[in-house]
Amino acid sequence: MDPEISVVEEYFHTQRLHTPMARGDYQTFRRAALICVVGLIVQTFVALLMLIYSTYSGDHAARSASILFGSGVIVWAILLFVFDQHRRERIEAMEAEQFASSGGASASAFSDAGDDLRVAARRLVFIQKWVVPAAGVVFAAINILAGISRLRSWNAYSSDETFIYNTNIVGAMLAIGLAISVVGFIFARFVSGMGKINVWSNLRAGAAQSVGISMVGVLLAVAAFLELSLGQMGFKALTPMIIPIGMIVLGCEVVMNLILDVYRPRKPGEDPRPAFDSRLLGLLAAPDRIAANIGEAVNYQFGVDVTGTWLYQLLSKLVFWLVGMGVAIAWLMTMLVVVEPHERGLILTNGRVSSPIFSFGEQGESDIGPGLHVKLPWPFATYETPVSYSRSGGQQEEVRTTTGVRVLQLAANAPDEGKDTPLIWTESHSSREKLNVVQPSLAGHEDEDGTNSRGDLSLVALEVPMHFVVRDVKLFDQFAGPGQREDLLQMIGRRVVTQYLGQQSIDDVLAHNRTQMLPELRRLLEEAFAPLNEGQGPGIEILFVGMQGAHPPIKVAPSFERVIAARQNRESMIEEASRVEIATLTEVAGSVELAEQIVGELDQLEILRRENAEQVAVSETELEVQRLLETAGGEAGEKLLDAGAQRWTRHMSERGQALLLDGQQQAYSASPSLYRSQTYFNALLDAIESARVYLTPADVESLHVRIDLMDQEAGTDVFDPEAGEALAGD
Repeated sequence: MDPEISVVEEYFHTQRLHTPMARGDYQTFRRAALICVVGLIVQTFVALLMLIYSTYSGDHAARSASILFGSGVIVWAILLFVFDQHRRERIEAMEAEQFASSGGASASAFSDAGDDLRVAARRLVFIQKWVVPAAGVVFAAINILAGISRLRSWNAYSSDETFIYNTNIVGAMLAIGLAISVVGFIFARFVSGMGKINVWSNLRAGAAQSVGISMVGVLLAVAAFLELSLGQMGFKALTPMIIPIGMIVLGCEVVMNLILDVYRPRKPGEDPRPAFDSRLLGLLAAPDRIAANIGEAVNYQFGVDVTGTWLYQLLSKLVFWLVGMGVAIAWLMTMLVVVEPHERGLILTNGRVSSPIFSFGEQGESDIGPGLHVKLPWPFATYETPVSYSRSGGQQEEVRTTTGVRVLQLAANAPDEGKDTPLIWTESHSSREKLNVVQPSLAGHEDEDGTNSRGDLSLVALEVPMHFVVRDVKLFDQFAGPGQREDLLQMIGRRVVTQYLGQQSIDDVLAHNRTQMLPELRRLLEEAFAPLNEGQGPGIEILFVGMQGAHPPIKVAPSFERVIAARQNRESMIEEASRVEIATLTEVAGSVELAEQIVGELDQLEILRRENAEQVAVSETELEVQRLLETAGGEAGEKLLDAGAQRWTRHMSERGQALLLDGQQQAYSASPSLYRSQTYFNALLDAIESARVYLTPADVESLHVRIDLMDQEAGTDVFDPEAGEALAGD
């Protein structure tokens, strides 16, 4: 016998043929098939309705819901196929029974005809073994991939996405959501009731799809209601993420069911449960049988009767008390408020600021500080901490801090994170750089009164960070709504900074007076914030206002750099000239101050000479100049003193010559002959002082003279320490 036929016989004869069956069993599956047809029509209609609405309105959540509903069409189609095949198998089984009871099977020619005629049974086995799991794989793949794709598409344009504000479209969404939620829940309850019967147990998968329609309808209806009645868009902003996440969870559950079905033990003849039969949605389809459904799911997963154990029976009796006690404890826990060390907050009782019942931490006049505090339970009393919103990496981050220092950029944005290299003028400092209007440079372009009347303007990028802290939480919480406080302060601050910079020149902003501007700018900001809260202020304290990163636009930065380079060269030349001036004056006059004093006296002397002043005044001025030059100790003083010394040396030499001449004249007048003789012999002595004199007798007839012409004074005795002293003295 064929092995496949043996499996078919074992399965169907165990479950069907060995139990008494009514003649109309195939009618049971026919009714289930009709229900599947109705479910298929409803599922298809709802999916098309949601697709048309999402196409017309552009609602991201509705488009995701249409994909979810469209995947449910596969479930109803497979259920219809399975129940119809069951119906055919029952008809085939009835015919086989009639054939066996007619006695024709006993003939030799028809002994094996019963097994060969079970075509529908073999087809049903094939469908349950391969087609139904394959449909589960397709269903899971559609939901997981579509859910991930829809989440990514929402994150890609959620910052630019604008929600629907058309009242008619939102009203249509409310009507559609209510309609499909009611129809889906009623149909799910009906189908879930049919699924309690064993032969219709597979209808629970269809009930899960219907309750999924109902839940999505409620979600969309609530979002539309909040928008229409209260104008709240927060819940609607979450629906484009909730539905794709639900699709991903549903797909993952189907995958887990497929894996567990491989290892799950089954009783002989038991119908396999489809993998796309969601247990999570099944609980919502039959809320009155949650405990029973959980027990059935547990028993089905483990293959044993877990619900019959004493522990499960004990927990099932006390489960409502335990859940109620947990809810009560959780509700009473809302009375406790723990304030972090960096926080301060407000306790609101029925919407009004109040004090805590008991306080084990800091408590101010209207707010509470770090520590444990006891208040009335929710919803009678709530605790609020002003929340700071900041953008990092293009995403908005929530920072729950009150006493911490916060920073607002009132002009250009701060440099982008991740830049470790120095920033220069020719590089962009941030992705979206903002420019401020300032007055142009007045150097060489000012009017007679020192102002600029030509109407020229300049642009400059400047970072103006304002650091502040919250001092009064109540005032800070009242002057604007959450998420709007920093924006309002930033807009007011930017207005003040724009007006203030519009009055300053670009030279002052880039180089000269930025430090002097900060106190004035801080005062203007405090005056601009003061009118908030009806003149009470926003409850903040400005700690610091700075100006940094000032630079011109990137396109004109090279021109600014050339101007600055020229100014630097000019300053360098001036400094070099000053250095030369100081060195020259110090060399000439000893010090710059004394040189300036001497120049002043020389100028005064020039004025006196030009005005033909009295000689006494001129002489006194000349003597003062000379005194200053002599006491200066510089080159001019040295030359002046040297000239004086040479003058006195020559003067005294000439005076000595004059006195000598006078004495000679007196000696000559006293005795002219004696004076001439003495003068003659003195001159003769001077002439022969270094000459050789030879004395010879007069009677020598033949005189032979030998002369040693060696210069006796050509050298000195190196071994005689006194040698050469005469020459050194000469």
